[in-house]
Amino acid sequence: MVRRPNRQYAALLAAAIALLVAAPWLLPQFAQNTLVRSCLYAVVAITVDLLWGYAGILTFGQATFFGIGAYSAGLVFTHAGFSAGTALLALLGGMAASMAVAALVGWLSFYPGATPLYASVVSLVLPIVATQIIFSGGNFTGSSSGLSGFESIDIETSTWLWLSGGLLLLTTLAALRFVRSDVGRLIGAVRENEARCDYLGLNTSRLKTLLLVGLSGVCALAGFLYAAYGMVVAPEMAGFQFGTELVIWVALGGRGTVLGPVFGTLFIDLGSAYLSGDLPFVWKLVLGVAFVFVIVVMPKGLLPALVGRLRRGRDAPTAPAGQLVGAEPQPLVGLASRGQLALHVHAVAKHFGSLAVLRNVSFDAHHGELLSLVGPNGAGKTTLMRCISDGRERSSGTITLNDHDIGRLPPFECVRLGIGRKFQTANVFDGLTVLDALAVARTRLDRPRLWQRSDRVALPAAAMAIVQTTGLDRLLATPCRVLSHGQKQALELAMVLALEPNILLLDEPTAGLSKPERTQIGDTLVRLAAEHQMCVVLIEHDLDFVCEISSRVIVLHQGEIVLDGSVDEVVHSTLVRDIYAGAAALPHAAESPA
Repeated sequence: MVRRPNRQYAALLAAAIALLVAAPWLLPQFAQNTLVRSCLYAVVAITVDLLWGYAGILTFGQATFFGIGAYSAGLVFTHAGFSAGTALLALLGGMAASMAVAALVGWLSFYPGATPLYASVVSLVLPIVATQIIFSGGNFTGSSSGLSGFESIDIETSTWLWLSGGLLLLTTLAALRFVRSDVGRLIGAVRENEARCDYLGLNTSRLKTLLLVGLSGVCALAGFLYAAYGMVVAPEMAGFQFGTELVIWVALGGRGTVLGPVFGTLFIDLGSAYLSGDLPFVWKLVLGVAFVFVIVVMPKGLLPALVGRLRRGRDAPTAPAGQLVGAEPQPLVGLASRGQLALHVHAVAKHFGSLAVLRNVSFDAHHGELLSLVGPNGAGKTTLMRCISDGRERSSGTITLNDHDIGRLPPFECVRLGIGRKFQTANVFDGLTVLDALAVARTRLDRPRLWQRSDRVALPAAAMAIVQTTGLDRLLATPCRVLSHGQKQALELAMVLALEPNILLLDEPTAGLSKPERTQIGDTLVRLAAEHQMCVVLIEHDLDFVCEISSRVIVLHQGEIVLDGSVDEVVHSTLVRDIYAGAAALPHAAESPA
């Protein structure tokens, strides 16, 4: 089932088309000239909004991609002349050059482990470097004076207005459709919780780079049309000031709305054209004060504040609940195929400077085994989990998953080897609904769609059992942020099981759950190990729960394995009782299922 378009957007689109068609007869020549520019600026502002408002990447570099498109037209038309062939060459060359630069910027900004601040710093440097290249180009680029007077496309201003306005309408519609698609939902998940996405097998660095590359091409197209219309290019088009203005327009209009940046850009740029000549300094002061006011009082921008006020007193719109369906088991092929040995850990150590958290940890885990890791706080259990699921974590030693050495692979590559990890603290997507979170978890196995959003999520039997047991199937339209702690724990476990792993790492999966829910979860884990031959590695402080479900127990103390044996051996171990400071910390031998 795919969501139907909002009727309000359809009415708004019809009104926009009518205004665009009638604009040449309603507006004076000066306003038409200004609106051509404003519409092209608004196209670029939409790309800033998609990156900042939806993907969480604050960027000042979109002006550079706009400038590359503009200078491709200016350079080709100045030095090679104008014709249909050279125009097509300039357009395609500008877009290709812009996308190549964006790919380089993405590689520098979004490498595994990079912070959003680093990406913003790179985007700050980009326009500075671009303008310096233009300045050093001499007569070829026009240096600080730019290029002007070249021959270009000879059409009426009204036609240019229809062309630029049509591009803005198409870009707006495409952006609205994109953010409501499966891929748009995925981008929102990356913004909400990139670490969780990495452990769901998603290459977030690649996703953000592809988004930046695609949007850079749109900016270059707008820049090409701007230069072809105005027959002038200048370094300011690719500069830091223009990049900052784009951010301000998006912030004032309302980031994360698509329509807000469009209205903000059109209003501010058109107002600047009329008022900056008469009040040059006052107008900039007004814009600065308005920007500070909106950031402090209405941090989401003007459009969300206005819409919220209009909806005040009305019933809040509810999201469609969606539907969960059973998924056909995915065949284990390639890197995710089941190896002879599920997990092999040899001489693993982890050091933080001179502090040794893990020392010479070695053990094997087999398919069909439910292995519990126990030990007092600070024993190194969670650190060991991190080392198993992220090849970059350990200081030394080797780890193999399904007979594949993980080397220094990042988490999303380890997921491809058949592993799934649940965190100690519930780690979900607070800004998404339960259904959307489960859909994101299935992305690696169910290819997301670029222009549509499906409300049917196919879950394997194990994940479906968790959702139904804990009542999450009745909360599909509920935002994750309002779930209880126990519900978030259950949701994260269901998300991990949605990956269909054959090695399952669980860090306290029953924390916050009621006793019946813990019993259901335990039965599910035992069934996963026995019926599906899944290797389950469990960290749990509820030792009664451990004794009920485990086939084997490893005791960690001060970063070392002090005991590796059956439940009965652990229960009767004097060493383990001493570690836990008294026999009362462990179940009595008579209570052991052994």
